[in-house]
Amino acid sequence: MWISSLYFLTLPLYFNEIKIRYFALLKYYANIIFMSKQKERRMDGMQYPIWKIEEIRHQLDVVNGMQSPDIVITNATFLHSHLKKWITGNIWIVKDRIVYTGSEMPLVSDQTEVYDATGQKIVPGYIEPHVHPFQLYNPQTFADYAAQLGTTTFIADNLTFFLMLENKKAFSLIDELQKRPFSFYWWARFDSQTELENEEELFTSKTVGEWIKRHDVIMGGELTGWPRLLSGDDQMLYWLQQAKTNGMKIEGHFPGASERTLARMRLLGADGDHEAMTIEEVERRILHGYAVTLRHSSIRPDLPQLLKDILEKDLHIFDHLMMTTDGATPSFHVDGVMDKCIQVALDAGVKPIDAYLMASFNVAKYYNLSNLHGVIATGRFANLNFLKDEQSPVPLSVLSKGVWLKKEQQKTRTLEPIDWSPMPDLNLSFDVSEADFQFSIPFGIEMVNDVITKPYSISFDTTDIELSKDHDESFLLLLDRKGKWKVSTLIKGFATSLMGFASSYSNTGDIILIGKNKKSMQQAFREVKKMNGGIVIVEDEQVVCSIELPIGGVLSNKSVEELIEEELVLKKELANRGFKHGDAIYTLLFLQATHLPYVRITQRGIFDVMKKQVLFPALMR
Repeated sequence: MWISSLYFLTLPLYFNEIKIRYFALLKYYANIIFMSKQKERRMDGMQYPIWKIEEIRHQLDVVNGMQSPDIVITNATFLHSHLKKWITGNIWIVKDRIVYTGSEMPLVSDQTEVYDATGQKIVPGYIEPHVHPFQLYNPQTFADYAAQLGTTTFIADNLTFFLMLENKKAFSLIDELQKRPFSFYWWARFDSQTELENEEELFTSKTVGEWIKRHDVIMGGELTGWPRLLSGDDQMLYWLQQAKTNGMKIEGHFPGASERTLARMRLLGADGDHEAMTIEEVERRILHGYAVTLRHSSIRPDLPQLLKDILEKDLHIFDHLMMTTDGATPSFHVDGVMDKCIQVALDAGVKPIDAYLMASFNVAKYYNLSNLHGVIATGRFANLNFLKDEQSPVPLSVLSKGVWLKKEQQKTRTLEPIDWSPMPDLNLSFDVSEADFQFSIPFGIEMVNDVITKPYSISFDTTDIELSKDHDESFLLLLDRKGKWKVSTLIKGFATSLMGFASSYSNTGDIILIGKNKKSMQQAFREVKKMNGGIVIVEDEQVVCSIELPIGGVLSNKSVEELIEEELVLKKELANRGFKHGDAIYTLLFLQATHLPYVRITQRGIFDVMKKQVLFPALMR
């Protein structure tokens, strides 16, 4: 009787344990299935539904001769990326999709546009695989500019969106951009590339994970914070593994990396890198199985020499190479975007087919996008560049997602501007006082080149209103955009006679002031405040030049063509005042960037990059 009672008393506990184990097992297998589905969704060319069932049925009707296409390209000589040869035939297009390539003609109606491409060469729309679309220009204006030169797809940095917006607002802007006849894909950053007050609050598994889950986010990185991975940062490694599970590529940022570092980072999950500056570094990356993107940017125009060396060494690696302008500033693009890279390759002696594939198919294949991009074949987006000949990469006409953006050398459509109101206004509600310039630290920051800075000892009194023009040292002040804190010191090597300079363009959107004269710097600040964001030079109480940046205080709403002119004026005026480096915009961006040696001015204070510690903290105002 007693045993029987005990049995019935323990029976519920037994079944409860069984239930717990059952649901744990169920959850385990559900997670496996979910991750598998996620991987299937991301792998094999992002097989999420691009076209609806009724659209596919209509496309089939066109191929079956029951309906007419929207556009037929006749007498087309086009580059076939798989065959690596020029093919002659006709191309049928329905809305944004190629539905047939070959010798046959479709049913042609009064609504069908027939375009005779006799005498032209047609290549896939160019793909920029490493875009920082926030270098004064914004994603829409830069895409509009690039499209006229044949670049119809961006794989773009998300850092500005991530730092300045909640994900919901950032995604609303991205979704709006996707409505334009241009292809945007995005990165998911894992670190801020500076020292933030609140980095742990911004970069969480939830916020980073929401980016990773988007179907248009196809790259993790770039890994400017890679030393953290080597030091055992499991959170970053978790994000990286999550990205890999979702079929994303991981882009490194490994300038000067040793073989062992490259091997370690490859084991941690890095797939590609764009920081090779010598032929030896290219070979080293290829040896360890990296995809290599060759850079031609405003601060690292390495592409011509690298291509020359690859050809001289007879390295048959062009199938594994891509090219990028790596977020070059506006004036660098005066003569092109990806078309510029292709021209550099042609001038270096690269075979035309290899040159065009490095800027299209190689990128699409690497990022599992070749079912949509980089190939002129059935089922792909109708992204086509019509060239005078294979030696002329600037297209005569551009089709992007089946829309003529340029025709017979004339712009036929502008990518519609988007509503930038989700970006926070700058709203500087404070003024700069004499007390903000006071500091007691014994050293300043010396510029070694455009982007490398090191500490140096200050040897004179810094309490005066104005510094002498006999040396190249200036006041440097970093101000919180909300006015809460400041970091003050001197900067050496920026300019010799710059009186007042202010910029709301920076890595974090905080305010940078530089100059010889404190009052001129204060006036420059007030001018930036008046514009709700921008870059200003002030001298003798007059504004010498300015660039307005009303979108969040960091981006312009003007066309790239207008920005080029404004940036050239800014560079000229800075050079007249002793700025001797190549790219002032990158200097402003990288003053806070802790992925570069040796000291940086950050939200937390003066930061020693090598020792990873704050030398002098930011002070509350």
